[in-house]
Amino acid sequence: MSAVDKAFHGLRHMIATGRLVAGQRIPPENDLCDELGVSRGSLREAVRMLAALGVIEPRHGSGTYVSQLRPEDIVGSLSLTVDLLPLEGLLEMFEIRRVLESHAAAQAAARMTPETMATLFEYIEAMEATEDPTEVSELDHCFHAEIARVGGNPTLGSLLGVFRARSRAYQVFTLPEGPGIKRASDEDHRAIAGAIARRDPAAAGNAAAAHVAHTEKWLHAFLPGRPDPADTEGSDG
Repeated sequence: MSAVDKAFHGLRHMIATGRLVAGQRIPPENDLCDELGVSRGSLREAVRMLAALGVIEPRHGSGTYVSQLRPEDIVGSLSLTVDLLPLEGLLEMFEIRRVLESHAAAQAAARMTPETMATLFEYIEAMEATEDPTEVSELDHCFHAEIARVGGNPTLGSLLGVFRARSRAYQVFTLPEGPGIKRASDEDHRAIAGAIARRDPAAAGNAAAAHVAHTEKWLHAFLPGRPDPADTEGSDG
């Protein structure tokens, strides 16, 4: 184990065991170096690594603190690694995403308000009105993020955001079948929003799961050596 790894796991253990709690200032460098048996350089590198994961917060002029350890922030840091997945790895995660998007939509159907529905249909109408792939992708993200927000679980919303961000690297609307894919995606969004508006959790969950399945199907077109799908169902997800 390298000195940096030793410092990293030592600090991680202090937080995991509750010796250092959310919001607490970590001990002085000299004390930590002596306890962990590492140099200042190794300790500082470990602190930078934990900061990237959202676990530690260096505060200029104040010191270094354990973050608030909000689960949505910790889960959001998964983007550091999920964004590195090749398409094959991303597709393996779509089974998880189908389940989670379905649950989020079902929860939104149970909690929806008139304001929520107005927002969702604004996003839908804006998506249907544009052919710009970048604009559609951003509106699609906002649509699904709003559903997750209304679902009431920030951690779930954060995790789904990580999955969607990686998927957005692949613009399915730029494929030769793009116009047909977009029409199907628009229909999917209306099916999800319609079920939420009817306060039908089962229908909303099923519509969301189908939408993710369409996205997965069309992402296969980007796999090397794979033929393009023959029909035109799908979405940017």
